[in-house]
Amino acid sequence: MKFGIHNPSWLFPGETADIFAGAATKAQWAENNGFTWFSVMDHLIQIDPVGPRDEPFMESWTTLAALAAVTTRIRLATLVSSVAYRNPAHLAKIAATVDVISRGRMTLGIGAGWFQAEYQQYGWEFPEAPATRIRQMEEAVRLIRTLWAEPRATFHGKFFHADNAILEPKPLQKPQPPIMIAGGGEQMTLRAVARQGDACNVFGDPTAVAHKFNILRQHCETQNRDYNSIERTNTIGLLLAPTDAALATKRANLPQTHSFSGNAMTTSQATDLVGQYQRAGVQLLISSAYRNDAETLEILARDIMPGFLGG
Repeated sequence: MKFGIHNPSWLFPGETADIFAGAATKAQWAENNGFTWFSVMDHLIQIDPVGPRDEPFMESWTTLAALAAVTTRIRLATLVSSVAYRNPAHLAKIAATVDVISRGRMTLGIGAGWFQAEYQQYGWEFPEAPATRIRQMEEAVRLIRTLWAEPRATFHGKFFHADNAILEPKPLQKPQPPIMIAGGGEQMTLRAVARQGDACNVFGDPTAVAHKFNILRQHCETQNRDYNSIERTNTIGLLLAPTDAALATKRANLPQTHSFSGNAMTTSQATDLVGQYQRAGVQLLISSAYRNDAETLEILARDIMPGFLGG
């Protein structure tokens, strides 16, 4: 099992004046402490499960480009880019550029989009039907792959098109950078993963995740796709402390203005949970620490991960 860090919050203890310094320090720490993945959310405002909407929030792809220049090994990704937030041909160009800057460490995470309030604030059209957004996402992936592959790309779909388009330089990763499709919709999203994705990302407890992976396997059989060619990932929120007493104290000190919706656990409880995800089939466990809690990340790296790395 491999481990990654997801960065949904831009509030860093001790780095209130320089948000990017906090993000860079965190990514460098992750790189030096056994993590293989560092991702950021692709939003323009904070999402409700994480914090107040008006708290500071960095744009994802410009941040990844900057992180690519100050790290050397860790994989960098969006988790995930909404199909509506950029013309997908332009997104293909942006992602290829980050792959070049990072010397081949970029994963393009993409999803159908869901945060309607953000669409409204920034003037994007929000198709009400989830099926429409999922079809847009899958078509966008096909367009992106075409642009990454062809010297001049022509693509005419229902939603997007390109005409004799040049994308140079191409991404460094060959044959192409991996594309992660996020979401657990059983009828359409996981079928799109089987057809187009190099990786999936699903949410839920270990039982729910195992069920989603089984559905993905069924779609792969229908699509004549090798199930094991798709990296299986899961994202969880954590707040960790070494003992029950320390955890109770930490929970009591949480901000009262926003509730924590992740897994508040002791070290032993979290170790058991990680084992359950491993048995469910998770290959890359991507963890976010509530409000960038340093102790949570340290416990994960020092006390939990060594028992699972390579397993």
